[in-house]
Amino acid sequence: MSNPSDCGPAKDIAERKSDHIDIVLNTAVDIPRKGVFTGLEDIRFEHCALPELALSEIDLATDFVGRTLAAPLLISSMTGGPARAGRINAHLAEAAEALKIALAVGSQRIAIEGRASGGLDRTLRQRAPSVPILANVGAAQLRLGYGRAEISRAVEMIDADAVIVHLNPLQEAVQAGGDTDWRGILTRIGALARDLPLPVVVKEVGAGISAGLARRLVEEGVSVIDVAGAGGTSWAAVEAARAENAALKRTAMTFADWGIPTARAIAGVRAACPQTTVIGSGGLKTGLEVARAIRLGADIAGQAAASLAAADQSAEAVVAHFTGVIQELRIACFCTGSADLAALRQARLIDPPAFVA
Repeated sequence: MSNPSDCGPAKDIAERKSDHIDIVLNTAVDIPRKGVFTGLEDIRFEHCALPELALSEIDLATDFVGRTLAAPLLISSMTGGPARAGRINAHLAEAAEALKIALAVGSQRIAIEGRASGGLDRTLRQRAPSVPILANVGAAQLRLGYGRAEISRAVEMIDADAVIVHLNPLQEAVQAGGDTDWRGILTRIGALARDLPLPVVVKEVGAGISAGLARRLVEEGVSVIDVAGAGGTSWAAVEAARAENAALKRTAMTFADWGIPTARAIAGVRAACPQTTVIGSGGLKTGLEVARAIRLGADIAGQAAASLAAADQSAEAVVAHFTGVIQELRIACFCTGSADLAALRQARLIDPPAFVA
């Protein structure tokens, strides 16, 4: 691991994280990525013209990592330079608490190494005392020396309910100085999952998790899979936008359309891991897309980039954004005759793709 007293690398990481925020807010790196889409647009519900339901009484509640959510939503990991991240994290925590939805923080690497908190301390739990909060570390850091002590610190600093280990091999491969030795990481994730007294979540960052890998992760003791499929922000394209030379930019853009589309990833992981909690994420923008993700097998849905502008603004803006998403999800339930999420998972589809069970 890096020496905590070496502020140079920490400053570089912080600047890179803030660059990521600015670039993602620029829709030029968002989908479509050379025609790659989430696949959720191909999921069409059969309309129920006589739902026999009251819209206001549809039950969207669900349990997640030991707590109850009012709606099946996770504010997915966002980050930025420490000062900016602190503001964003405060907004997200306050909004998550107001709406009773889950919150996943961005990478805690800088905070773990004692360089800056970025709002990732006990004030986060004070802002969101009743909802699930998920800590977050990079899988590459497990290879570089992170173990139970570092992961426990990530959990304790925010009083987290679970810890995410994020997978980003493509992003690391196309950025200057990325961590590209990933040997033995599956074994390290398994050791962590067996050793920690709380759930371990494994997520991609936008290229998807295959059914086969999900099954191997679950066999290693992982409790939750966040598919984070292709169709949303392309981190290869983000790194291309940051690249300082033409060759690196060209290489990164070659992989801008890489990945498993979100819809296929959700359906595949659900089929392979029928008893595992699945988070559907990767390019979800609306409550209708959340409904489609749940119909494909997700237990809850994650959203990051679509709410980033609101998160950069205020807690009220985040609440307004997700209130809209929740209302759209409720209407999708209403117009499929689904009184709750269990019913939505059985809602009839029109000409579903072959990969849909």
